[in-house]
Amino acid sequence: MKGSARRPLRIAFIGARGIGSAYSGIETYYEELGSRLVSRGHEVLAYCRRHATPEGTDFRGVTPIFRPCVRTKHGETFSHTLVSTLDVVFRHCDIVQFHALGPSLFSAIPRVTRAKTIASIRGLDWQREKWGRAATSFLQFCERQSYRMPDAVSVVSRTLKEHYHDAYGVDVTFIPNGVTLEPSPPPQEIRSLGLAGKDYFLFMGRLSPEKGIDVLMEAYRPLGRRANLVIAGGDSYSDAYRAQLAAAAPAGVIFPGRVGGRLRAELYANALAFVLPSTIEGLSVALLEAMGHGACPITSDIPNNRELVDGVGWCVPTGDSVALRGALEHVLDDPDDAQARGARARALVEAEYTWDQVARRTEEFYYSVVG
Repeated sequence: MKGSARRPLRIAFIGARGIGSAYSGIETYYEELGSRLVSRGHEVLAYCRRHATPEGTDFRGVTPIFRPCVRTKHGETFSHTLVSTLDVVFRHCDIVQFHALGPSLFSAIPRVTRAKTIASIRGLDWQREKWGRAATSFLQFCERQSYRMPDAVSVVSRTLKEHYHDAYGVDVTFIPNGVTLEPSPPPQEIRSLGLAGKDYFLFMGRLSPEKGIDVLMEAYRPLGRRANLVIAGGDSYSDAYRAQLAAAAPAGVIFPGRVGGRLRAELYANALAFVLPSTIEGLSVALLEAMGHGACPITSDIPNNRELVDGVGWCVPTGDSVALRGALEHVLDDPDDAQARGARARALVEAEYTWDQVARRTEEFYYSVVG
């Protein structure tokens, strides 16, 4: 990728667990966006937690900086962000980008060194069901400060842009998540899961209550003889929830854990449909990846999902297992229609949501902030 003629920037990312991880969209952002900024001539520092960054990770030109943290549900992100922020003030960065509401609370600190700071908001995290009352109140406070502390704010969906305008009267910058479009691989590694291709529905993502996995399993229950259901993903602090899902799962449900590489691509490319019945999203990278592989998308009808799926897939009422079952049955009964919808989904991603496009837009945004 050709770099910019303007002076290169030194950029730091703070807020994710690591790089090269299939945990969530922020880790994917670190790798995909960071490597493209490096190829455009910039230097990118990525603050990581060593336990969340696999050995042998290819950082693709991004410089990892490992700092310690307190490994508890409520303390890990806070402690790692604090230590990383104190470190970054000595790194002479042009841009320090804080990812998510919680980390954005620290975005005023690097400004004392004349670094420009950005809060990158990927969703309204306080809406996640895993948080108790105190954590929810804290994250709501972080949202109210997220446009006051940094020099600029970016959001990953038009829905979030509208939220900031309506709630706070501020104009923030919309830059979506992206995907890398690659040839879709034929079935090979999925055979180790007992799958042949086009014989399963797929969920991929964090296993947490707001993803609606229990609703998906209830919708799928009567269909177990016609197709499998693959629920791929994990969560650092939701082992009890995963065990609860496994105990309630009907026959035909497969839990492969976190997946990456070819297996991840095969699961997307050879699914009957990708299903995301969530109650909250920013702009799901997993949904974009699935659509980029031509998977027919079925999601809940929350605005951030509709933004991607309207016109190409199905949006069903949130929490409605009967309506969701109807969509799954339609895919089974009319696979040609599902395939056509998947093709339209891929065309949409190719037109608007590739990482190369995101990198160009982000670079322009950085230069506008730096001035």
